[in-house]
Amino acid sequence: MNKSSNIFIDCHVFDQSLQGTTSYIKGIYQELIKNKSNTYFFGSHSYDLKTIFGEHENVVYIKYASTNKFYRLLIELPKLIKKYKIDYAHFQYVVPPFKRCKYIVTVHDVLFMEYPQYFPFIYRISKRILYKASAKHSDIVLTVSEYSKKQIQKHFKIQNIEITPNAVDKAFFDTYDKTELFSRMKEEFNIENYFIFISRWEPRKNHHLLLKVFVENEYYKKYNLVFIGNKAIENKEYNDFYTHLPEDIKSKIFCFENVNFEDLLLLVRSATIAVYPSIVEGFGIPPLESIAASIPTVCSNTTAMSDFDFIGDCLFNPFSEEDLHKKIETALKDKTILQKKEHVRLNYNWKLAANKIQELILKNS
Repeated sequence: MNKSSNIFIDCHVFDQSLQGTTSYIKGIYQELIKNKSNTYFFGSHSYDLKTIFGEHENVVYIKYASTNKFYRLLIELPKLIKKYKIDYAHFQYVVPPFKRCKYIVTVHDVLFMEYPQYFPFIYRISKRILYKASAKHSDIVLTVSEYSKKQIQKHFKIQNIEITPNAVDKAFFDTYDKTELFSRMKEEFNIENYFIFISRWEPRKNHHLLLKVFVENEYYKKYNLVFIGNKAIENKEYNDFYTHLPEDIKSKIFCFENVNFEDLLLLVRSATIAVYPSIVEGFGIPPLESIAASIPTVCSNTTAMSDFDFIGDCLFNPFSEEDLHKKIETALKDKTILQKKEHVRLNYNWKLAANKIQELILKNS
């Protein structure tokens, strides 16, 4: 019989913008709350978490009093943990310094240590101190890929790290009517025949490489290019190249921010191909999502994405315009997408990660 535990999940990231960490929490805990022997406490300030996890007898929602991260970590969270008699508290990257229960922390990556050129100096210093202290302060340390595990072990000198891999929302696997989607795209976005890249904007995400390949190989004569993601760090190389493009080419390039999940599904499913040229990643969910939606996908072959060897001849060198062009041509004729989709279904699902966390909780109780 499973031992009953009170498990707290810090969901303050939902109060900001939907991102990889929110997908991670959502996917894992939608599975874990099915275990009725535990009670789950979800904390956030303004996001309505009921829309994600629903109403259940073993789920409690807590509204934070403040959005100030220092107040939350130093004062509010320790009080809540004591008040609700929490056994385990799960955090992303950073845990409170005052410990009143067992901690679970997920450090998704430490890319800023391996590739410092892509991150501001103050960011690197502060995150290194906070992430390392949090990992050493926690009873269970998790990450999302074999690559990230090795980097955390290397830089933080912590060996006991478990992998809870990211996965793909079941909605991406659902069947859909392509003709109907094209009609909706035309009506709602007035776009058709396009390449899609989903990622927030940072230089390491390599938007400029895709833009150059799209323009220099004259894909704009037949296709459009769609970028989805919020601005994070300015990409000067992209901006300089884009600024000097003629207006007729600029009219084929679309950028969307703050896209909700329904529109994201529509945009992915209606794409001709998906491209993911990021140089460094701790994981990389978008290429798996597009494959799950049966969209031919090309993906960078570096860092954690090198684990996606099942993508085969659609993996490319993110420093090579020629290689990206070659792999786009391959993807446009890809006949193996359904086999790749099945691989994603079997190997990247949230139940695997949820089971690992439940196993670790039982082991450490």
